[in-house]
Amino acid sequence: MVQEVLAALRIKPNGLYVDCTLGEGGHSLAILEQVSAARVLGLDLDDQAIGSAEQRLEAHREQAVLVQRNFAEVDTIADERGFRPADGVLFDLGLSSLQLENGPRGFSFRREARLDMRFNPNQKVTAHEVVNEYSEITLADIIRRLGEEPRARRVASAIIRSRPIETTTRLADVVARALGHSFKSRIHPATRTFQAIRITVNEELENLRLGLERAVQILSIGGRVAVISYHSLEDRLAKNTLRREASKCVCPPRMPECVCGHTASLKLINRKVIRPTPDEVLANPRSRSARMRVAERI
Repeated sequence: MVQEVLAALRIKPNGLYVDCTLGEGGHSLAILEQVSAARVLGLDLDDQAIGSAEQRLEAHREQAVLVQRNFAEVDTIADERGFRPADGVLFDLGLSSLQLENGPRGFSFRREARLDMRFNPNQKVTAHEVVNEYSEITLADIIRRLGEEPRARRVASAIIRSRPIETTTRLADVVARALGHSFKSRIHPATRTFQAIRITVNEELENLRLGLERAVQILSIGGRVAVISYHSLEDRLAKNTLRREASKCVCPPRMPECVCGHTASLKLINRKVIRPTPDEVLANPRSRSARMRVAERI
């Protein structure tokens, strides 16, 4: 959704933009090629992504500042690097193609690898620990809440019985056997479980909540934040955060009068999500679940 992102952020000459999910640098490159003298602060937890983006942005190295840090710290990093106030902030959530195709990282159930799933290789908790050490109750709760798997208890029970589980393909097989595999479904039965474990390992939802709240704080008046999500948990969090910041009152509905003292800091640009075009979905099937929300600082 490169063109949609450029339109949403209204890229302007000399603008300051923060790409909170740098990946291989595709969106950052598009911003830098769009106008002269724009600058981009690119953040990513993945050191391999930083290395790949550095090569891709080589021609714009004077305009691009790349930092291996958590976007939950976006306000601090923007202050340190001179990107506050920012004219635009982008979150393109989910896994990058680089991560999915890198077998040893253990993100994909289609490639055999040791259970890992860390965005940052220096993190302590890995998928191996979650799968092999968490209790059945905790596993079931994670898989139900973060994977939205309706048969989470059956999956958790199967994992407990099959321990130790060392590899991605073994975990995928355990889940598939527990749930059964319908060839009519486009979604592999292990998809939701892998999502839940990855979110747990990387504390993705808490980091996103903090990142969104702090991104709003660093925006200039008229600056915009765009969030591209790929599953309902991310989208719901983004929607609720942006709506709350765009509300004059955040008191519970039962309150007879406003006592919160909240002031709206955003206005919503799109009430409905922006989706990729049919041509993009045809060219890149992974984009079919993408949903973008945009808001502007007031």
